[in-house]
Amino acid sequence: MSGNTLGTLFAVTNFGESHGPAIGCVIDGCPPGLALSEADIQPELDRRRPGSSKFVTQRQEPDQVEILSGVYQGHTTGTPICLLIRNQDQRSKDYGDIAQSFRPGHADYTYWKKYGLRDPRGGGRSSARLTAPTVAAGAVARKWLREQCGTSFAGCMTHLGELAIGFEDWAHVPRNPFFAPVADVSALEDHMNALRKAGDSCGARLRVVARGVPVGLGQPIYDRLDADIAKAMMGLNAVKGVEIGDGFASVAHRGSQHGDSPLPGGGFASNHDGGVLGGISNGQDIEVAVAIKPTSSILVPRASVNLADEPVEVITKGRHDPCVGIRATPILEALLALVVMDHALRQRAQCGRL
Repeated sequence: MSGNTLGTLFAVTNFGESHGPAIGCVIDGCPPGLALSEADIQPELDRRRPGSSKFVTQRQEPDQVEILSGVYQGHTTGTPICLLIRNQDQRSKDYGDIAQSFRPGHADYTYWKKYGLRDPRGGGRSSARLTAPTVAAGAVARKWLREQCGTSFAGCMTHLGELAIGFEDWAHVPRNPFFAPVADVSALEDHMNALRKAGDSCGARLRVVARGVPVGLGQPIYDRLDADIAKAMMGLNAVKGVEIGDGFASVAHRGSQHGDSPLPGGGFASNHDGGVLGGISNGQDIEVAVAIKPTSSILVPRASVNLADEPVEVITKGRHDPCVGIRATPILEALLALVVMDHALRQRAQCGRL
């Protein structure tokens, strides 16, 4: 199966299945000399880990990362870095009832039509479980960018289903299971408890920001920084929309309002374009918003068909996130870091500087 590699100079190839023995990735192109150990990666995986609250899947995976190659005496060597995460809590029997049918809204049908077969266990290759290696690779990119450029990344949830969350302070984000930037998340808890009781799911909107991004990252015309960011974000399970800066709200703006005026001595008067102009970073914060659809694996009966094209009713049992957006913040941060990292190396290769 092709299409499993993200990036050009910092290339991350993702492998594994949800219920296979392990998942992981290979990072090719990481600069040598970066101090790196499992301890640099594990905290990001812990933020994404399943079973971390009652509002997410109760699959109990420690997600302990192992560095198999590319590091010697605590430093990257410039050769491929293989990161492995072993699966330890598969429960494949939960998927026996859907092995012969297709879950509405899931990749079951398209995988089967494309390849002529599919792995129904946890969704196989289409499972959100495969985002763990992405987060691991993102941790490597984040460390290099922080040390070389002073770049940092942050994300939060702005909407849970139809509930707008608002913004109070970034400090609240790590203090609740929703990655919400507010002190009181009781309304979010009530919303999720009602969903769980109904066996249903909801979508989410999230925000992710990159700060301290060097000016000049991005390639015209087809390798624009914002285009690559959008592609990476759309590669995350259940993502159905990506906005850079003001996104769709820009439609209602006047040109006199929207244009970000440069200021004497550097900087801009506003950031409607989300830190990217002409596909190239302008030094402002890169602002990205992502829309995630409701989880497809739910207990509510729905009409579908089986492998014989006969009508059936599908109920998906097992352990699933009622809202996949709850654990998406660390993944979106990682994806943004991977794109910025790749373009930073491309900028250094072409222009000799960052």
